[in-house]
Amino acid sequence: MKQRIVLALGGNALGNNLPEQMKAVQNTAGTIADLIAQGHEVVVTHGNGPQVGMIQQAFEVAARHDPKAPHLPMSVCVALSQGYIGYDLQNALREALLERGIHKPVATLVTQVEVDKNDPAFLDPSKPIGGFFSKEEAEALMAKGERLKEDAGRGYRRVVASPKPVDIIEKETVSAMLAAGQVVITVGGGGIPVLREGNHLRGASAVIDKDWASARLAELIDADMLIILTAVEKVAINFGKPEVQWL
Repeated sequence: MKQRIVLALGGNALGNNLPEQMKAVQNTAGTIADLIAQGHEVVVTHGNGPQVGMIQQAFEVAARHDPKAPHLPMSVCVALSQGYIGYDLQNALREALLERGIHKPVATLVTQVEVDKNDPAFLDPSKPIGGFFSKEEAEALMAKGERLKEDAGRGYRRVVASPKPVDIIEKETVSAMLAAGQVVITVGGGGIPVLREGNHLRGASAVIDKDWASARLAELIDADMLIILTAVEKVAINFGKPEVQWL
């Protein structure tokens, strides 16, 4: 039975650098292509935790060495991550489909996600981005005013605000592409966070959790199923803690 599936890929499941990402998407593309070969409509979403942190850090380093280098807002960093992750994904998926004799267009959609300026998340940044630090390294960075939190027993990471998604701005485009028989890569990194100000959409300093954004997208396009792929083998309660319970 044909189903409309939103398939969400975890940012960490995509690797922590370009070589790891290219290898990871090759494996992932096969799984997605098999679903499409079974006749399902598939929308692919993905996280960007390591990637967006890498982009932000690269521009921070550049700015320290060149006063003319720009300090990019988080919304622009998310947009950049959508492009380069989508580039690898769509090419790997196109190749996997052709290997199965399936000629189907695959495209990455630059996607904006509306958030509420009054969301309490802006007062308590909690979304981890970038690489991991030891407790000692984290304490030194926090002493300089940076915000870091422990991340599921794997170390400390920088954190930014993670407001809940209100609306997917390009939802009609996603639906139109699906109706045309295309495979869509969208809501990359949880989507570019934007605040609605009349007819204007202003980028917000935040990163939206890709699971929340993918669930919102699934609702808006009337998907039959939401599947979340991660680097963790199973669902667990109290993950990363001594009292962890694998389900």
